[in-house]
Amino acid sequence: MRVVIKKDYEELSRWAADYVVYRINKHHPSPKRLFVLGLPSGSTPLGMFKHLAQYYKEGKVSFENVVFFGMGEYIGIGAGDEHGFQYYLWDKFLKYINIKKEHVYFLDGLTKDYAKECAAYEANIKKYGGVNLFIGGVGVDGHIAFNEPYSSLCSRTRAKMLTPSTLKANSRFFDNDISKVPPLVLTIGISTMMDAEEVMIMATGAEKANALKNAIEGGITHAWPISILQQHPHAIIACDDAATVKLESETVAYFKEIDKNKF
Repeated sequence: MRVVIKKDYEELSRWAADYVVYRINKHHPSPKRLFVLGLPSGSTPLGMFKHLAQYYKEGKVSFENVVFFGMGEYIGIGAGDEHGFQYYLWDKFLKYINIKKEHVYFLDGLTKDYAKECAAYEANIKKYGGVNLFIGGVGVDGHIAFNEPYSSLCSRTRAKMLTPSTLKANSRFFDNDISKVPPLVLTIGISTMMDAEEVMIMATGAEKANALKNAIEGGITHAWPISILQQHPHAIIACDDAATVKLESETVAYFKEIDKNKF
């Protein structure tokens, strides 16, 4: 596992955006060689999105031959609902770049057949030969995508019940009213994420410190889903100094010392 530690949120966001541009450009995407990117929602990636949109505007990267997969959607919320993840990603990022709509995939929160929708999502990923880079955030309880604590580490895309802590955290997008947050979601599975060529999880702020400690210094356990990254051959945890406050000082020093290259 690679751990990239930056001074603060802004520095981390710029590094993450730079890394995405590096990975896309290194791939040399074309109509016959698409780059497949998994995208998170939430507040953590907003800084990265801002920089990526600016890099596109400056001509440093093109998204014409990039395919995007969203990580999940609330059950009961459709594409046009401003509380949905699909709406959020279009509003905060996708509308600012040259993405083709036919290259964007989201789970349909209005489906009546959860199993069929999730199977189709997995099939679409396979159609493109898998995901090149999955980017995600992490919850205070260590969940990745919406794979809450005690989710199966072998899980695939499925319907999932949210925990009270996640409902509380996401209430900020629902006028801080937890009763308005849909309790069920469709989410990619842990194995779905682990199948990607590379996974990058972003963690910022002291409230993510417990999750980070268990991801890096703890053992692999479904109690902390993020810990599964220890088994991925190309996993990156990109974090700021604040998120490392519960790591051993020797651990922080080690990762800062070995991470001399920009990418």
